[in-house]
Amino acid sequence: MTHTPTTRRRFQQWLTLAPLAAWLAHRPAGAHGDRHAAGAANAPVVKEQKPWGIAAEPREAKRSIEIRMSDNMRFTPSHLEVTEGETLRLRAANRGKVLHEIVIGTPEELQAHAEMMKKHPGMEHDEPYMAHVAAGKRGDITWTFNRAGDFEFACLIPGHYEMGMRGTIRVAPRA
Repeated sequence: MTHTPTTRRRFQQWLTLAPLAAWLAHRPAGAHGDRHAAGAANAPVVKEQKPWGIAAEPREAKRSIEIRMSDNMRFTPSHLEVTEGETLRLRAANRGKVLHEIVIGTPEELQAHAEMMKKHPGMEHDEPYMAHVAAGKRGDITWTFNRAGDFEFACLIPGHYEMGMRGTIRVAPRA
């Protein structure tokens, strides 16, 4: 079998990237900006208006919804109905064996963030509209949905989003 320069280059790339891929798959959840893990609840909430709402303090939540995450790359439930102005605690429960996350946003923002995550899979970020949840753990997002519209939530870990790990949020206008 002849080894062309292209074959050799691909093999060298594989030798370089294989250990990195193995490390990324088994690294602790904190490497991805673990603000919402145990002990981070005392951190001050950064309140910046987004098209889909604004962060809230946990004590402001009037309702909690558990969103289960699993290794079949699905959220349960995958659709939420919210009333404009409502403050929710979204409790993400990772029932899988790998790290998952939940990120709220517009479809366009989530798509752009997913593309960035593919290019920089170890990127650390810490926003109040996302929770990174290790296997068997829980993470919370407390959010005021103060804008009516259709929004989404997704796991943007490379490969998860592409496999369909996303859901929808309909925020109905106040009556």
